[in-house]
Amino acid sequence: MIPNLAIFISGRGSNMQALVAHAFKLGPTDHPFTISLIISNNPEAYGLKWASEQNIPTINIDHKPFGKNRLAHEALINEALVNANIDFIALAGYMRVLSPEFCAQWAGRMINIHPSLLPRHKGLNTHKRAIEAGDKHHGCTVHWVSPGVDEGAIIANEIVPVLSDDTEETLSRRVLIAEHKLYPKALDIALKHRYGA
Repeated sequence: MIPNLAIFISGRGSNMQALVAHAFKLGPTDHPFTISLIISNNPEAYGLKWASEQNIPTINIDHKPFGKNRLAHEALINEALVNANIDFIALAGYMRVLSPEFCAQWAGRMINIHPSLLPRHKGLNTHKRAIEAGDKHHGCTVHWVSPGVDEGAIIANEIVPVLSDDTEETLSRRVLIAEHKLYPKALDIALKHRYGA
């Protein structure tokens, strides 16, 4: 089975681009997935434009009209996933906390990349917090998505040293480079775990 993959984004989608490049590099007969849909909650997300230029199907499902009703927003997302025959989800800079109901529905079929060495620095502003904490090592982690924010089982991580003169911006740039290396490898691991070789 070659699973159909959906990638969720909210902005420029640089990790999405890394996954697409990975699929193209492996070629149509060797990669263990098909990127079938890009979903964003942000109609202005640059990643939607980029994906369209690569002839990848995209859909924007703006969360703003739904207010605090996450379940109604996610119902439309799930409908789009079902219509596209999606088997597996990769969150790539998707800046929405998914409901426990959605997480349960896609349990074991959804992964996320987070810019810290989990379990340290869950949530936002991870680079700033790593520097303020005096961490010598920082990095990024790919994990299974669970109802708790950034609490799912870890698949893989990449360590980035924190330099004495690092700022939030310089550390962020280096961690992002590590993310682009890590996410394709971790996706392959996750898919092999789920679907076998």
